[in-house]
Amino acid sequence: MKKILYVFIALIIAEGLYAQNVIKPAKGYSNDIGNMISMLDDLKGRVTRIVSNMDQKGTDFLLDENANRIGAMIMHLAATEVYYQKYTLEGRAFNAEENKKWGAAMSLGDAGRETLKDQPISYYLDIWDQVRSETKALLKEKDDKWFAKKTSAGSMNNHWAWYHVMEHQANHMGQIRLIQGRIPE
Repeated sequence: MKKILYVFIALIIAEGLYAQNVIKPAKGYSNDIGNMISMLDDLKGRVTRIVSNMDQKGTDFLLDENANRIGAMIMHLAATEVYYQKYTLEGRAFNAEENKKWGAAMSLGDAGRETLKDQPISYYLDIWDQVRSETKALLKEKDDKWFAKKTSAGSMNNHWAWYHVMEHQANHMGQIRLIQGRIPE
């Protein structure tokens, strides 16, 4: 029992060392967008830390025939972020070319299981890094007035759309943790 307690305490301390513990606007951004960038980057950093040392077996592990691979979920996070770039900044969904590139990652399921495999975790993380760099560059050009405006569809504002990207990352981080715990030794 003491061993489990020590491991638990060590995990809490380690997480505290890596977590940013403060939400403050990233430099060069308006206040609200900067806070969102700070939160997006914190979550991305957490996801990256928990998967960055995964081997191919872990990256491609399927919990069951309906599950998604961890590599595919990372690609899904990148695809979702690209989608919201298009949706909030250009007022549109994916075009045919973008859907061809990102469609399997957006929908996952059978298409994701068939195509999103046999790549090292670094492959998926590198793509997500590129997507995040683009997100940050695009949002740096916007201000909090834009952030508060409704999207072209009018059902949400830009702030809520990017909040959804953030909560989406947190949701999949939990799934990734669950799957990691089920990978056979």
